[in-house]
Amino acid sequence: MDIQVKAGIKKEILAFVRTKRFLAAACVVIGLSIVSPMILFGSMRFMDAMDDVYSEIGMDVPAVLEVAEPTSSLGVISQLSDISTTGLLVYLLLINSFAGGEQKKRSIVIPSSSGLNSYGYILPKFIVYPLTILLLSLIGTIAAVIVSTSIFRLNDIIFEYVIAGAVMTGVYNLFYVCMHLTIGTATGKAGMSSAICIIAVLLLPTVLTIADVTAAYNPFTLSVAAASAVGGYETATTIAVGIAVAVVLAVALLFISIFVQNAKRIDNMDNEIII
Repeated sequence: MDIQVKAGIKKEILAFVRTKRFLAAACVVIGLSIVSPMILFGSMRFMDAMDDVYSEIGMDVPAVLEVAEPTSSLGVISQLSDISTTGLLVYLLLINSFAGGEQKKRSIVIPSSSGLNSYGYILPKFIVYPLTILLLSLIGTIAAVIVSTSIFRLNDIIFEYVIAGAVMTGVYNLFYVCMHLTIGTATGKAGMSSAICIIAVLLLPTVLTIADVTAAYNPFTLSVAAASAVGGYETATTIAVGIAVAVVLAVALLFISIFVQNAKRIDNMDNEIII
């Protein structure tokens, strides 16, 4: 591995950890993964406790819960939904400083003037931050499985399906992080980049689902397909193709970022340093 890339990976990891942003990201993703199934379980118990109130308006709560009682797989689906929305949005904001935010402070002027190339600047970011959200997503899902199987009476989890859904959600999150890194490093405006990605996360899955776009083959709606995968409604081929498409596009974003940085290379031939 190139010495610049090694140094860059170490620098990104140390910056992520020492600023406590990694700790914050881990607490948010894993915390949501634990709390989400518990909220679903609590809402069921709340309805059961308020049976008398609901009876007055003609709702038979025991009958409803018997037909539509939440199961452990629904607890995991709820967790995947939360970490692919709230968890992802918080993560995107936490890595703003590393997604081109340093360009605004011109803190890469000296490293670039000393020989830091675009490859050594971009690649470490695409290794550390996307892989971190992928790993946290997988760990969070395992935590959700443990909690869900402990609190729900009906345990219908099929581990292979859950792992498929977890990987799809993790790759979905990874794709958006790569998109954030690409826009942020290309423009030097991390705030604008995170705003674009946040709007996309909030709107595109719903819009594309309504438009009847095949969710599994579209990286922008992969989170929707992940929920279906946990329920066993996605084939192995569909899952593999969906993950492959998202990964290929994430790699393409890496090369786009390097290309843009090469086009913006610092010119020190004049008296003024220009980024």
